[in-house]
Amino acid sequence: MMRKSEIKQRPEGSRIGFVIFPVIFSLLALSISTAILYPYVSEFAEMSKTYFTDSDSDISADCYNIFVPAEESSVVDDEPEDKNIPDVKPREQKSIPLSSVTYPYYGQRMGELIIDDCQIYTSLYFGDGNYQLNNGVGMYSGGYIPGYGRTVMIAGHNNTAFNSFKYAQKGQKVTIRTYYGTYTYKITDIQVKLSTDSSAYDFSLNYENLIMYTCYPFDELNLTPYRCFVYAKLISGPIIDKNN
Repeated sequence: MMRKSEIKQRPEGSRIGFVIFPVIFSLLALSISTAILYPYVSEFAEMSKTYFTDSDSDISADCYNIFVPAEESSVVDDEPEDKNIPDVKPREQKSIPLSSVTYPYYGQRMGELIIDDCQIYTSLYFGDGNYQLNNGVGMYSGGYIPGYGRTVMIAGHNNTAFNSFKYAQKGQKVTIRTYYGTYTYKITDIQVKLSTDSSAYDFSLNYENLIMYTCYPFDELNLTPYRCFVYAKLISGPIIDKNN
């Protein structure tokens, strides 16, 4: 029988290693899992806020409001004669100097979007992040603002602001009210495409057009691979004079 003094003691460093290595491995596994699952968890969390809360999110700190309704006299309510040409330019348009337009920062509330026929009356933000889409619709910051004479692109959630796109039809009017003018567009086409289909939009066009889109089907709660695109042409509104 061995005496206690003869029993070999396990080195102190070995005992510490048995504790440290499992902890390091657990932290590493947790970090990798978080990185993989974060996009899905965050999206689900934001959607949960939308469906399981009775009050609007308070985003005053994130989205400073620069929207003040423009004077009605700045609106030109005149429709082009040729309604079949998508890039026809409205007649007798008023212009405003670029120097008088304060370009919005990402996250700012810059106006309102109204589609009477679809019962859509919602705030318009510059940027299309979760905060903006949970409180209205968001203008893609890589596109252009109304009046600039190029492509304006706006996104909205299919179960909130843009759920009524199911009632959208060609010929319906879309109104965008900004602090520097009111713009009216007419819907020319509605298409369902894959979210990866880059042919759904074109930012190189040299005439003003509006593209609105949302997930499809309209009542689907989960993320889907399809998007409903609603296209519209400019009917009236002041043009931004980029030379002044």
